[in-house]
Amino acid sequence: MKTATTVEFSKDTRTTLDFVLEAEKLGLDVCWVAEAWGADAPSALGYLAARTDRIRLGSGIIQLGTRTPVAIAQAALTLADLSGGRFALGLGPSGPQVIEGLHGVPFAKPLTRMRETVEIIRQAFAGEKISFSGKAFEIPLPGEARPMRLSTAPNPDIPIYLATLSPKLLELTGEVADGWLGTSFVPEGASAYFEPLDAGLAKAGRKRADIDVCQGAEVAFADNEDELRTLVGSRKKELAFSLGGMGSATTNFYNNAYSRQGWADVAAEVRERWQAGDRDGAAALVTDEMVLGTTLIGTEEMVRERLRVWRDAGIDTVRLYPAGETLEARLTTLGRALELI
Repeated sequence: MKTATTVEFSKDTRTTLDFVLEAEKLGLDVCWVAEAWGADAPSALGYLAARTDRIRLGSGIIQLGTRTPVAIAQAALTLADLSGGRFALGLGPSGPQVIEGLHGVPFAKPLTRMRETVEIIRQAFAGEKISFSGKAFEIPLPGEARPMRLSTAPNPDIPIYLATLSPKLLELTGEVADGWLGTSFVPEGASAYFEPLDAGLAKAGRKRADIDVCQGAEVAFADNEDELRTLVGSRKKELAFSLGGMGSATTNFYNNAYSRQGWADVAAEVRERWQAGDRDGAAALVTDEMVLGTTLIGTEEMVRERLRVWRDAGIDTVRLYPAGETLEARLTTLGRALELI
């Protein structure tokens, strides 16, 4: 498997930069830069392009609705040039809370918006005059405008990764993307993701080998059972937040993903308690199995075995989120994990 991580530049930017530079020295293959509701990804990626030499860089993710498709293409072409061809474009629909609550843009029809965004970006990458008439986008608008092409050099080889969780968007990923940025992944429940992904691949006449399956999880090492128990317990509230606090009161793609992988009843109850304000009660419902199933937490032998399970399940690139209170601790965790892969 290849190795990757994801960082954000919303806080403590100097430490984050140092982490990426040291991760490159350790041999990490890819660094994705998240945006969420914090620092924008393209600015940080441009800076990293100037400070790194080998590591591949990606937007993980640029959210639909925060920029026009052509603006996304412009940023991607610029970053690919600045990085010497080391850039990959990661796109995702995000959710209604961020898209509507923060950006004031309708979240409606994410499947249509994603398909059309990718089509428009591909036109821009190819150096074509951009002309598109769809359900979400029309370029150019009716009137005096005429189709234009970007003045930058074409680069149709920039890979496009989609961060998707729902079945329809997973199918679209298989159909049109070069890679899949997944999360909330349980190898034992992988069919919940791979069945729609493979359906999309088949629709496009492709196979699993034609797409980079990139999955992420926290990695943390425990030296004994007591440490492991503490680690698992401390992660339950974080998982409860994903199940109950992410998204809106009616739309939570993380909750849906866990539900499809066998935890529908507990996921629903966690969400109900979290929404009612009972955060501790929600966390108490999260089981050890749920934490261990979706992370790389354990003794060194446990982590080694889980990495083997992930590889056998079909993961091409493992995205590591190393635990640690300090930069040195996180790098030590990352180094230990890399040695096991």
